[in-house]
Amino acid sequence: MHQDESRIYNAAGVMYDGVVRAVYRKQRLPNYGVFDEVRYFGCGSENPVYGISGAPVGLNVCEDIWYPGDPTEAQAAAGARVIININGSPYHAGKVHFREAMLGQRARDYGVWVCYTNMVGGQDELVFDGASMVLDPSGAVVARAAMFEEELLVCDIEVPEATGRAINPNSHLLISNSGRLHRPAVEPRLAQELESEAEIYAALVLGTRDYLHKTGFVKALVAVSGGIDSSLVAAIAVDALGAQNVIGVGMPSRYSSEGSIKDARELAENLGIELIIIPIEPAHEAYLRMLEPLFAEKGHPEAGLAEENIQSRIRGNVIMALSNKLGHIVLTTGNKSEFATGYTTLYGDMSGGFAVIKDVPKTLVYRLARYRNAQGSRPPIPASILAKPPSAELRPGQLDQDTLPPYEVLDPIIEAYVEHDRSVEEILALGFEEETVRRVASMVNQSEYKRRQASPGIKITPRAFGRDRRLPIANRYAGS
Repeated sequence: MHQDESRIYNAAGVMYDGVVRAVYRKQRLPNYGVFDEVRYFGCGSENPVYGISGAPVGLNVCEDIWYPGDPTEAQAAAGARVIININGSPYHAGKVHFREAMLGQRARDYGVWVCYTNMVGGQDELVFDGASMVLDPSGAVVARAAMFEEELLVCDIEVPEATGRAINPNSHLLISNSGRLHRPAVEPRLAQELESEAEIYAALVLGTRDYLHKTGFVKALVAVSGGIDSSLVAAIAVDALGAQNVIGVGMPSRYSSEGSIKDARELAENLGIELIIIPIEPAHEAYLRMLEPLFAEKGHPEAGLAEENIQSRIRGNVIMALSNKLGHIVLTTGNKSEFATGYTTLYGDMSGGFAVIKDVPKTLVYRLARYRNAQGSRPPIPASILAKPPSAELRPGQLDQDTLPPYEVLDPIIEAYVEHDRSVEEILALGFEEETVRRVASMVNQSEYKRRQASPGIKITPRAFGRDRRLPIANRYAGS
């Protein structure tokens, strides 16, 4: 079929001696999750096989290899013995294992070498994790590039013709995670795979670093409260940007405990970052004096949620004023559990430019904090922060559990409902208490308007809020 030259294609070029010799146009265009390729790209239709160093090679792009019956199969049937598949495949936790299993199946099914190359870096919500790999026709991984690092991997492979004769057995196959070239490996090797917490933490660091650098920021502000979320965000920021480029801002109120203030100071000292302390009590008192008569006149004299959120919004104003004055970006500190249930304050703790742990459930926040503390000789996050019950400290004796189910219960429900599209009935069948499940589902549904106004944040789960999960704010869906 003739390609429409007026269309834009997602394409791969074959270049030699400074000249583009051929172009392959992607055929399988994903249009789910974070992908919108049908909206932008035309669809290719040709399955060429190229002679490269004497070997028959099929070249295709990302989704073209992900499912049986795809262009890879057609290229193998046309004689290709090596398939080079180039990717911008976004990361989520554990995806590298899924990719490897899928690629191994394609290699076995078609009897070909598979050379999978993936980009590295952060772009808005997405992180691309590299982990390029070469698999032999049995599906075994014979070489693997690093995750989250740009690298050029050199791998020698022996490619037989259909008759079994080796074609150019001494040629090198170059698999690049990205454009910046590192010293190539002399021998094929297996890079060490990262464990779960290490992998996710590396993704958060890379995503934070690239978002700031690619949007022109050098320094970041983090509102450090002495709580676990802001402590983890501060640690990630330091690892991404360097301690000299991170400023902590403590904004204690009348309800901030002495322990929290002490913890914030200790965190800043451990991380080696500057800490600015700006008490918000003068502004808080002024707001209350201004609003209390009106609240009473309207029949709401009792202190409640509005008074609590005033504190959060004062903090949002203060840190955004610093951002405007100093030119530094604000990294927000809300986690996925909070964004899911609406346990966040618009124009308060949601104020900022980038939401580092927006897709990290609260229970995982603790795991990542403990992981980070285990790296090096001096744990940056004070043990007292890990030990104390989480609290917004917006009223006396407040705990998160006053409003939310325990996070050990909440997070699995959110995962089932948001990431796996389980219905309330399906979640109840897993053994959760009915009132809790229905309440959580209702909170998730009712909080979409807040999430729509949130900063972008790094995707680390199979389904993040935002481009991954597009639901209308105004709807009659009851969640049942």
